Amino acid sequence: MLREAGFTQVVVTGQSGDGGIDGFGILQVNPLVSFKVLFQCKRYSKSVAPSQVRDFRGAMSGRADKGIIITTGTFAAEARREATRDGAPPIELIDGEKLIDMLERFELGLRPITTYEIDNSFFNEFRA
Repeated sequence: MLREAGFTQVVVTGQSGDGGIDGFGILQVNPLVSFKVLFQCKRYSKSVAPSQVRDFRGAMSGRADKGIIITTGTFAAEARREATRDGAPPIELIDGEKLIDMLERFELGLRPITTYEIDNSFFNEFRA
């Protein structure tokens, strides 16, 4: 998904002892500017807590310009505030709903299907 979104040199590092970093990539904004971005993925059905956002920010410290946390769950309201706290490196949050939207947009892991709805007016002339 990150590659489809324009990231290059995407490396997945997620394993035990990774310091809370699951991978990184380079986002080239224009020919002169690029950012190293670290990411963390959480397979959750619950909410990501603000402490987890703070922990990720701590793991990012001095290693990247930006961070992204991707979860299949949601983010607690306080976690959203923590991600954009003044004076701290910003962290983008992608919850399960946004993740699905992005997968759909990039057509990753999905097969398009066609659905039909019955047009009752068509059958009216055949009624006895």
